[in-house]
Amino acid sequence: MSTVNNNTSSSAANAYAALNGKDSSATSATQASADRFLKLLVTQLQNQDPLNPMDNAQMTSQMAQINTVQGIEKVNESIQAMSSQFVQMQAMQGASLVGHDVLVEGKSLTVTNGKAEAAFELSGAADSVKVEVLSSAGRVVDTIDLGAETSGKHSFSWTQPASVTSTDGLTFRIKASAGTANVTATTLVTDKVTAVSTSGNTLNLELASGNTVAYSAVKAVS
Repeated sequence: MSTVNNNTSSSAANAYAALNGKDSSATSATQASADRFLKLLVTQLQNQDPLNPMDNAQMTSQMAQINTVQGIEKVNESIQAMSSQFVQMQAMQGASLVGHDVLVEGKSLTVTNGKAEAAFELSGAADSVKVEVLSSAGRVVDTIDLGAETSGKHSFSWTQPASVTSTDGLTFRIKASAGTANVTATTLVTDKVTAVSTSGNTLNLELASGNTVAYSAVKAVS
């Protein structure tokens, strides 16, 4: 039985690498795996039984396996490149939002000239919807009865009554029900975009309120 010839296996690896546009000294894990695979294949060929050699189908199958691994790595590289470009495109689009109002999750009420506007989103239809306005201490200071509402987003306006002397720290909550069952409600507020930033693959919007939200969290833009 013949011994392994390192020069032969190295030459085979170099030839294979050259066909794929890479040098055998590449440091990627996939290239290292390809080098090991080719050395094993050359060793197998050198030590095979001459009376029962490896058939072409078996060799083709083994070569196809390593090509598949390299193909997957190239696909992953392409996806990463596309992801980076997508984030850059998002950042450019996000920059156009600076100065615009966006609807995001929140519960603070901003009162201007005795009036405030906000919104909410219902997970399902409700036959009773009430907006409770809360003081900074969490005490209910006013209630708006909106009656029945369908699922989805809804807006409302609130006029400051004489009984509410301070508007600092006002918040609101929604109580919705369908029969005896509660309906989930998400409170929404309008805020102004002052800047955009990226973190990894996430585009973030910096708001006038001082909060930062992901671009994906925006419910509407005006």
